[in-house]
Amino acid sequence: MYSGQFVFSQIMNLLPEHEFKKCVQRYQSNYKPKRFSCFDQFLCMAFAQLTYRESLRDIQACLRAMQSKLYHMGIRGHIAKSTLADANEDFGVELDSTVYALDATTIDLCLSLSPWARFRKTKGAIKMHTLLNLRGSIPEFIHISDGKMHDVNILDILIPEAGAFYIMDRAYADFERLYTLNQAKAFFVTRTKRNFKFKRRYSHPIDKSTGLQCDQTIMPAGFYSSKDYPEPLRRVRY
Repeated sequence: MYSGQFVFSQIMNLLPEHEFKKCVQRYQSNYKPKRFSCFDQFLCMAFAQLTYRESLRDIQACLRAMQSKLYHMGIRGHIAKSTLADANEDFGVELDSTVYALDATTIDLCLSLSPWARFRKTKGAIKMHTLLNLRGSIPEFIHISDGKMHDVNILDILIPEAGAFYIMDRAYADFERLYTLNQAKAFFVTRTKRNFKFKRRYSHPIDKSTGLQCDQTIMPAGFYSSKDYPEPLRRVRY
């Protein structure tokens, strides 16, 4: 019988642990936890992703079932649902406005059982678009669509809230739709696409010790982007 390292441990060995510890030290992430370190949290969540766990309770039950093997997987902390929930809790940022995270996830379905959910030739799926209120990690808007609907199209359905912040990935970087958010007096934070062209108006002073590389006021310079979004944007590189 094979008695070497677990497959999970071999995969985690590829992680540059020194760089991980540097990040933890830089952001003082270990100053509160006593029995559950940042590395324990990372290993638990990595295990959850690799084994398709569906909830914190599912993670706890699965890891506790192999309690004797946790040490050899690199996990030293006590595994409990409450501990995982506390570790995963969003860090507090004091803002007067509401902050939302917007994203979509594709849910695979068996095409023979759900022929109405045709996604690809031999695959069925639906897509769930979720707007999460980060004050309490509560979904405030959920839309179920067919799997072919592009993420950005949900902005046509969403009713913007004046003064709120919407955090999105680059899949939502459509300037016509983002300008609609702007016109509704809402704010957005998103990553730009690699081919995004812009003109810098001026740069704001920054403290590079915080990790910031630039803070600029810019104007879209592409033909369509400048037409769709005719106002200044703030570009931050971190």
